Amino acid sequence: MQIIHTVAALRKALEHQSQVGFVPTMGNLHDGHIRLVALAKQHASCVVVSIFVNPLQFGAHEDFSSYPRTLEADCQKLEAAGADIVFAPEVHEMYPDFDGRQLNQSMTISPPPLASAWCGATRPDHFSGVATVVMKLFNIVQPNIAVFGKKDYQQLLVIKEMVKQFNLSIEMVAAETMREDSGLAMSSRNGYLSPEQKAIAPQLHQVIRHIVHQVRQGDHHFSVLERCAAEQLTRQGWVVDYISICSADSLTPATEVDKHLVVLAAAKLGKTRLIDNIDFMR
Repeated sequence: MQIIHTVAALRKALEHQSQVGFVPTMGNLHDGHIRLVALAKQHASCVVVSIFVNPLQFGAHEDFSSYPRTLEADCQKLEAAGADIVFAPEVHEMYPDFDGRQLNQSMTISPPPLASAWCGATRPDHFSGVATVVMKLFNIVQPNIAVFGKKDYQQLLVIKEMVKQFNLSIEMVAAETMREDSGLAMSSRNGYLSPEQKAIAPQLHQVIRHIVHQVRQGDHHFSVLERCAAEQLTRQGWVVDYISICSADSLTPATEVDKHLVVLAAAKLGKTRLIDNIDFMR
C-alpha cells in the first residue's frame, strides 16, 4: 500500500489504473470506514482512500483543532483491508491560498438547495465546505466509482446532486450504516462520549426505529411522531437539533403520497453532536 501526500505523486501513481474506486474520509477510522473500502474493492481494481480533516466544513466553534488525527493507526487498518493507496495531503496541498482562517469564497462550491435544511440550517457553511473538498478530491483522484456511507444521509444526497449537476462520470455507491451492537451508528465522534453518555447514545436510534414502525403501521401524524420523539430524548438529557420525517429523494417534509421515506435526526449529548437516520419504504 502506498501512502501519498501530494497531488502530483498521486496522479503519477494512478496514471495506468483503469478502474479506480475512491473512499473519502477524515481519518480516525472505524469498522464502518473499513466496510466502505471493502465495498469499493468489489467495484474497482485500485482503491484510493483519502484522509484529510477539511477545515472548510467546520464552524467557528466546532472541533476542527481537536478532531482526532490518527494517520499511523488508520494506515495500518487500511493496509489490512486491502486499500491500494492512502492520499493524506496537508491543508496547503488541498487549498494553496488558505491562510488558516478563510478561503476566497469564489473558490468554493455552492451546494444544492437540499443542503439548506436540517444540518445545513444549523451549520450554515458546512455543506459548502463538504462540496468544495469532495469536488477537489474528485478532480485529483478521477475515480470511476466513489463510496459514501448512508450515516450522513444529507451529505450523500448533496454529493449525488453535485455529481449530477456537474456531469461527473462517477458512479456513486451508497453503503448502509454500520452499527455497534447497541444500535448506535458508528462514528469517529463517538470517542468523545463519556461511558455514561455512551450508554445513553443508542436512544437516538431507538426513537428513529419507533417512528419507522409507527409509520409502517399506518400512522400519518408525522409532526406528532417527530414531537414525541424529541420530547422523549429531551427528558433523557439530550439537546435535540431536529427529528424529521422526509422524502428520501428530496429531503422535503414527507407527505402521505411519499413512499420512500427517511427519518433524519441530530441531537447533542453534552458537547457531542450525533446524527442518525433510517430510510425505508412504506
